[in-house]
Amino acid sequence: MERTLIIGLGRAGLGLHGAVLRRLRAAGRHPDLFDPAPVLTFDPLAPEAPARADDLRPVTSIAEARTLLDPERTVVHLCTPPVARLGLLRELAAAGFRRIIVEKPLAVERRDVHEIVALARAERLRLAIVAPWLASSLTARLDRLVVDGDLGELRSIDITQSKPRMSRTLADGGHPTAFDVEPPHSLGVCLRLAGDAVLTGAELADMRVGDTVVPGMGRAALVLRHREATSRIVSDLTAPVRERRIQLEFTDGRAVAHYPGAEDDHYAQLRFSRTGRPETWEVFPDDALSAYFVDTYRALRDGTALEPQLRLATRVVELLADAKEAARPPGTTPGAPTAGHPVRRVSHAG
Repeated sequence: MERTLIIGLGRAGLGLHGAVLRRLRAAGRHPDLFDPAPVLTFDPLAPEAPARADDLRPVTSIAEARTLLDPERTVVHLCTPPVARLGLLRELAAAGFRRIIVEKPLAVERRDVHEIVALARAERLRLAIVAPWLASSLTARLDRLVVDGDLGELRSIDITQSKPRMSRTLADGGHPTAFDVEPPHSLGVCLRLAGDAVLTGAELADMRVGDTVVPGMGRAALVLRHREATSRIVSDLTAPVRERRIQLEFTDGRAVAHYPGAEDDHYAQLRFSRTGRPETWEVFPDDALSAYFVDTYRALRDGTALEPQLRLATRVVELLADAKEAARPPGTTPGAPTAGHPVRRVSHAG
């Protein structure tokens, strides 16, 4: 059984990771994976903060956690903002913790992700990057449609990720741009379904709430060219409604699907049809984050290779870094989230 240490107690740490782990432990279906002992928690921003539930035990540092846990039997959940990961990973490695689940995205800049990968290899860290969409039942079904070829060859992927995120954005500056919030989920799916890609276009807009402007945290869009298909991802954090929609166009058919849009209703929907034939409509359970944690805890326990997952997460960060650069107006400082301008097209040889 694996003990758990959660670092970072915001929305991701307690609201998602902690809540899902509590549900999995309570269900009792995986007694070989999840130790019933209290989950240790550490908030680097408020190390003296008290526990918020009886099944949590706060610690004031990674060093204190090391005195209470055996790193060989512990899974660390690193849920701090993506701009503050490298230092904590170094500290965890120095303390002997090597099995670490990192919230997406792995980093927000190309240099940072390469430094993290180098650290992981030097310290033999076993890093898993949170990717529930890749563990999703819906993604698996879409993958089967692509592989089986019943609808022909895949030609395009269009993804819409919309949700109102004004309150969290105004209160928390942990994500530099809208590219770093939702697109890491969908970009990984595009790479899985259609293979590697290059960026061909990007757009970034500010979030405007009354007289307040949050640069780069409104609407983000990127276009990718794969070997045989094109992907377009649009994420709007100022939308009035929540939507997670994916549409696949094939040479002889179409699939339109929706990932679960709320934490209290883990069901996906999929409609697909071959040209000229009746549509098939499926609704099925898809608790992707729970499935991801079960699979990842088992992989960390059994020593299953995580290198493919790390390579994919690294590629996601690289492509998002390309998108930020392409969306930056000429003459502005690299990395600055200035937005509010049309799509810039970028060309690639070959």
